[in-house]
Amino acid sequence: MIRHPTQRQEVVSTNRYGTPYTGPSGRFPVLRIAAVVLLMLGAGLLVWLGLSHSPSPDPEPPVPQSEPVSADEPEESPWTELSSPLDADGDGIDDWHDMVQGARDYIATKPAYNEYGYYWGGYPDDGTGVCTDVIWQAFQAAGYDLKALIDADIEASPDQYPGMEWPEPNIDFRRVVNQDTFLARHALSLTCSLDDPNEWQPGDIVVFGLQQHIAICSDHRRIDGIPWIIHHGSEEEGAVEVNAMNRHPICGHYRWLPSPEDPLFSLPEGGQESGTEGP
Repeated sequence: MIRHPTQRQEVVSTNRYGTPYTGPSGRFPVLRIAAVVLLMLGAGLLVWLGLSHSPSPDPEPPVPQSEPVSADEPEESPWTELSSPLDADGDGIDDWHDMVQGARDYIATKPAYNEYGYYWGGYPDDGTGVCTDVIWQAFQAAGYDLKALIDADIEASPDQYPGMEWPEPNIDFRRVVNQDTFLARHALSLTCSLDDPNEWQPGDIVVFGLQQHIAICSDHRRIDGIPWIIHHGSEEEGAVEVNAMNRHPICGHYRWLPSPEDPLFSLPEGGQESGTEGP
């Protein structure tokens, strides 16, 4: 028997009001599809109109014309930076900034830390050092022989140096207690408070703890104006320029400004005749 294909029958349905509508299955009305499409088109049109007619942002105000500023020109600092009135070595750089650069040049050699070093003549000759070596190197860069000055002062007033039984020129100038004593006698003694950053200047010497450590103030400052220090802190830290002023309690703060009336400086070259020249 030959089967003829059956024709697809349209289903006639009515809505709840009795109105007939037609469709392949009667389940998805054509009118509803058209309504959904129209709604989507209308929503898209509204969005497009809203975007195309939205107000544009205000234009950037014109930049006022001024003289060009060099990229190398430093920003003006809110902190007052002083310079020494003295230039002992006559190089055109004042003593305090000479001292900072001398300390910076010394730590650039990356000396190893050696707290047990003892050298004939006093000066380390093996690439090692301690915190006090930063200080005499800074003085030497400014034109002063700190070893000669301390040796002369100990010879003149040994009773002023704590624990001094007899002079030992090979090591005396490299002891923190002796550098602190010398500076307290011959430099300007200043505040140990950090409340006013302007009280701290490049080249200032700072002593920490109970005469346990010594460093020199850098010309770099923290955001609050307190200077960094240049020092040889330990075997682990090495010789560095670092933000570490608050690391230990401060017991001494000095600024090198020798007085012409100081008898120690009555000798030629600030007393350098009385000691060994630095390396």
